[in-house]
Amino acid sequence: MRIRDLYDSPNPTISFEFFPPKNDEAEAVLFRDTVPGLKQLKPAFISVTYGAGGSTRDTTTRIVQRIREQHGTESMPHLTCVGSTQGMLGNFLDEILKLGFENVLALRGDPPKDQPTFQAVEGGFSYATDLIRFIRGRSQISIGAACYPEGHVEARFKHADWDIAAQKVEAGAEFLITQLFYDWSDFLDMEDYLRNKRNIKVPIVPGILPFLNAAQIKRFTSLCGSKLPSPIRKKIEQFAEDDESVRKLGVEVCTELCAKLMPRVAGFHFYCLNRVPSSAEVLRNLGLA
Repeated sequence: MRIRDLYDSPNPTISFEFFPPKNDEAEAVLFRDTVPGLKQLKPAFISVTYGAGGSTRDTTTRIVQRIREQHGTESMPHLTCVGSTQGMLGNFLDEILKLGFENVLALRGDPPKDQPTFQAVEGGFSYATDLIRFIRGRSQISIGAACYPEGHVEARFKHADWDIAAQKVEAGAEFLITQLFYDWSDFLDMEDYLRNKRNIKVPIVPGILPFLNAAQIKRFTSLCGSKLPSPIRKKIEQFAEDDESVRKLGVEVCTELCAKLMPRVAGFHFYCLNRVPSSAEVLRNLGLA
């Protein structure tokens, strides 16, 4: 099933993102608790990330295959440029096509922790746009890509980064999923620019991260260049030592964010951090679960 087609539903299309478990015990927990818990929320699909340098390539493939075959939920692997030659990327693409996957999320990817800036390997790609063209040149698989309401952390100007999002669509991306954000006006500004200045028609899907604790969300927003609006930051600092209060605040913030955007968007993609409760609470608050 092509994910692009799922966004034609009259109801919001809900999806979740996992990261590959680091060991057998974590994988057992994922399939014992997380996948069944989220499946009850009736997601249209689940995506699985792809570690730096392809470090979780085999795990990613195994997880998406298991989600689809054992749990009957559409799944989508990520594919990144980091640490991979064109040959390696082509082999991964051939593998997922052979397994019957119809969708892939094509990303440049973040540099490994020991690299301050992104560096393409010899024979690899420097930009997601190049990866998308490469995939489209080899297959008609449905391609998703990323966009950044506040501009990519490495971009000098957000409008220039939004132009890159448009180029991804022109290269073959059929839907866009945003980086996390907490100011709904940033999404609307980007959407207005892409729709009216660049004539982009594909679904633009908000990426939603219900944060779990103060240290985590400060780290995430710092790494990806997203901002925490001052009122939210003040409340997080007020509850800094109380993880459950911060978690509940994350549910409240994301519920309000989604409620403001729901009349305008085709769905929501939840960065659930391999957890169920917060995403479930947001969806129940919205009447979507």
